[in-house]
Amino acid sequence: MAQRRAPTHSVLVVCPPGLENVVADELASLGVRRTSAAKGGVTCRLTTRQLYASNLFLRCATRVLVRVARFEASSFADLEGAAAGLDWAPWLAPGVSARFRVTTRRSRLWHDKAIADRLTESLGSRPTGGAEQLVVVRAVGNRFTVSVDASGAPLHERGWRQATARAPLRESVAAGMLAAARWDPATPLVDPMCGSGTIVIEAALVSAGVAAGSGRPMALQSWPCFEPGTWASVAAEADRRRAEAGEPPPILAVDRDDGAVASARANAERAGVVEAIEWRTGAISDLLPPSSGDGPGLLLTNPPWGGRLSAAGDLRNLYATLGRVARERFAGWRIGVLVAERALARQIRPGLSEALRLEPGGRRAWLLTGPLGR
Repeated sequence: MAQRRAPTHSVLVVCPPGLENVVADELASLGVRRTSAAKGGVTCRLTTRQLYASNLFLRCATRVLVRVARFEASSFADLEGAAAGLDWAPWLAPGVSARFRVTTRRSRLWHDKAIADRLTESLGSRPTGGAEQLVVVRAVGNRFTVSVDASGAPLHERGWRQATARAPLRESVAAGMLAAARWDPATPLVDPMCGSGTIVIEAALVSAGVAAGSGRPMALQSWPCFEPGTWASVAAEADRRRAEAGEPPPILAVDRDDGAVASARANAERAGVVEAIEWRTGAISDLLPPSSGDGPGLLLTNPPWGGRLSAAGDLRNLYATLGRVARERFAGWRIGVLVAERALARQIRPGLSEALRLEPGGRRAWLLTGPLGR
């Protein structure tokens, strides 16, 4: 007797532009064999267990959308007819209203609010002001795709970052930097310009085996089709990974600003990893490796791009100082820097390789990496 295959879901995993390949690798680690990447997202088919696991374990994703319907509509009459045939029973529990987010491109139905209104009307009378389920509707030409959000709050919102320094880095981008720079969680990590601590906190959580979505609710848990047993199995795997994590490596966070270090420590306290990180206040010129631990590691940082310094600040001198200190005191290590101007990276070390091309805050940036030598 042939074994029955588990049902699968058509899924779009949304992520910051530039992290698509990193997310595809994360999905592969969950057993997802085939993925297709386009700017800002990765499409794939997931079993229910993989759907739950992707929300719990993916570190570089923004949200996971389950595609529930596709249809064509060139008029509002077509839209109303298609909407009337949508089956919301698996996704909307009693008392939960749908919140439609609509985008259109080259569509005859170009009025986003009017489309959302028609879809809302198709649901009939539902309570407002209570629990909501995000539904993402995208129209390209006359082709509509309707997706339900499985994640709830964006996945990069881990729940621990409340105190922020200027120019905070998204947790998902920090995780992508760690992956693209090929950091081994058993080796030391140093961020000499830690800001709000996002890179070092994310690294400490990775080394401790803490799932990215640990301890936060997911939208999928409110679905009528939710499978508590499957979720319990995925949660048990998260517990196992945490229990099997080894001793944390030396992780050092440094910033010249006392306030930034205090904010980063407060964030780390909420994340439960403050004791796993060594904290220092100091200038780049005073930077030294971590107090404990032997062997080379990774020096990874998001240096100022200009907005984080006064207009008189000389970024070239800052980057050159970082390069000199890194070569003299971290020989044999690797370095990774997120820069908005590639020319500045040459002040650190000529010939760094592009590991990521990103668009944080709508501005183009590159993660450049390479080995350090004298």
